[in-house]
Amino acid sequence: MLDSFRHLTKTWFGKILGAFLIVGLAGFGISNVITGFGTNTVATVAGQDISVRDYQRAYNTQINAVAQQIGRVPTVEEANAFGVPGAVLDRLAGEAAVNKLGEDLGLGVSEDRLGKMLAEDPSFSSALGAFDRSNFLRVLQQNGFTEAEYFDLQTKAARRQQLVSGLLSGAPAPATATDLLTRFSGDTRTVDYFVLNAQALPPVAEPTEEELATYLKDNQASFRTRATRTIELLALSPEAIAATKTISDEEIAAEYERTKDSRVKIERRTVKQVVLNTPELEKAFTDGKAAGTPFADVLTASGATAQDLGNLSKAEITDSSLADAAFGLALNDYVIIEGIGSKRAVTVSAIELGGVVSLEDAKADIAKQLALTQARNEYTDVLDQIEELRAAFKPLPEIAERFGLKTVTIPLTESGTELANDPDVGADAAQRIATAVFKAEQGNLAPTIQLSSTRNVWFDLKQVDEARDQTLEEVRDAVITAWTNAKTDEAVAAEVTKLLEQVKAGSAFADVAGSIGQFPILSQPLKRAGDGTTVLNQTVANEIFNGGPTHFGSAVNGDGDHVVFQVVEVNQGTTDQTAEIKKFVEESSRDALYNDLLTGLKSEAGLRINEQVLNQLTDTGALQ
Repeated sequence: MLDSFRHLTKTWFGKILGAFLIVGLAGFGISNVITGFGTNTVATVAGQDISVRDYQRAYNTQINAVAQQIGRVPTVEEANAFGVPGAVLDRLAGEAAVNKLGEDLGLGVSEDRLGKMLAEDPSFSSALGAFDRSNFLRVLQQNGFTEAEYFDLQTKAARRQQLVSGLLSGAPAPATATDLLTRFSGDTRTVDYFVLNAQALPPVAEPTEEELATYLKDNQASFRTRATRTIELLALSPEAIAATKTISDEEIAAEYERTKDSRVKIERRTVKQVVLNTPELEKAFTDGKAAGTPFADVLTASGATAQDLGNLSKAEITDSSLADAAFGLALNDYVIIEGIGSKRAVTVSAIELGGVVSLEDAKADIAKQLALTQARNEYTDVLDQIEELRAAFKPLPEIAERFGLKTVTIPLTESGTELANDPDVGADAAQRIATAVFKAEQGNLAPTIQLSSTRNVWFDLKQVDEARDQTLEEVRDAVITAWTNAKTDEAVAAEVTKLLEQVKAGSAFADVAGSIGQFPILSQPLKRAGDGTTVLNQTVANEIFNGGPTHFGSAVNGDGDHVVFQVVEVNQGTTDQTAEIKKFVEESSRDALYNDLLTGLKSEAGLRINEQVLNQLTDTGALQ
């Protein structure tokens, strides 16, 4: 059947039929319905339910992708602003529509094929590269899948792959697109160029008082103070209270005796192995073992490379024969054991002994734990007492002294970055505190800021400094520097314009360069990405490609210098790039056709959304 699809799509009739199919399907709208759903259904498309569980998995995957791009996990509000809920639902609806079409056409995948896909998936491999069932089950558990759900997911994915391959594979890449991309990515240009910067021109004259005043007036927005609030801050947390505690040696010894049976350190070993995949390598290590030659010497003589399996406990090694061998060796000794397809030489390069942790080694940890336990027990009482003292308008330093705590005085800006490195506050709460500070009024008692169930902050607003324009006397040096830089940039730009006018008038490029004591440099053939340096970077290359064979001009490079150039040679892209570009065009064309197919199928199937469940998931943060 798939061969029939491929044959049909290669004919003009098939292409025209496909176009009418997509256009016709795209005329239908999407129906949003909030009734007739189960509480575990987010949407229905093509008669198939999109469950809350499926939606949550896909949502979390998309959130992780966003987190990698922005460097942190987005909040629910940010995820909604990024359009994550809609994108996830759209993808799941598309997959469901394609699955339905595949089912209608009788497509499927055999159990043998599923087994092969499972065995070849590197996510489920052991350290030796073979399929490991325990690792398979662990990965499924970590990702919230049962075995049945995993195989159902793989079956649907294989069905979609067959359908897409049958309908879209073999579609030829448009020759015009291939040719244009070949030229765009493969064309090169060689230029004569020279670099012009401030060093090539006389320094600008010293500014007058009038010029400085005028510059400051025109650029006053760049010379303003930032609004600040100077506060006295007191932070309360179990850690802050614990820092005031002194734990005696007797208390530490008693706690050690009580808990020493649980203070057991697991033995760990750094395990390395060499796969003996040739007779020569196996003989070298076998003979070396018999002769008592150190592992490192045999390794060097044989030219082999040892694979570092990591610093592991015995329980962390899933291969029982490897675990027994590694934990039966002396330091730096090795043994040869059986492996898959060949033998292995296994060695241990470091050993961290296990056993009961000594009192001396556990002393610091026990003292910290005891102090923190006492602090947690006292936290509520201390909190209540501080609140009572605050209500009595006691100064924060007096309150802090009573409990052995410390206050800090901080000039704070609206961003709150000054608090980011405070161990009692942290970057996560800095903005929240800054917002409260800037809402407070001097002289009024500021409310407590509760950061969590065991973290509270109090502050007194000591001084208010609003943002204002700075005077020339305050920023004279900065204004002089800015004015000088601006005038220098203007002079360099004017000189570049003058030189380009000379080239335009017919002067030889070498003569124009020589007029300012420069010599033109012949570049290597450049592509649109530049030469990888800051001199002829992509910005300069873009301007070089912005004209024909006689093009000349200038651009500012990565060093901030002006590159003045004239094109001397244009070379077309070579045919050795055509195969790669053709593949790119084919894949892009298939992606576009597939997206059109999804649009048509979803429109025909009718996407029905359980708005109530979807809103509950996205509004309450239940997805995170």
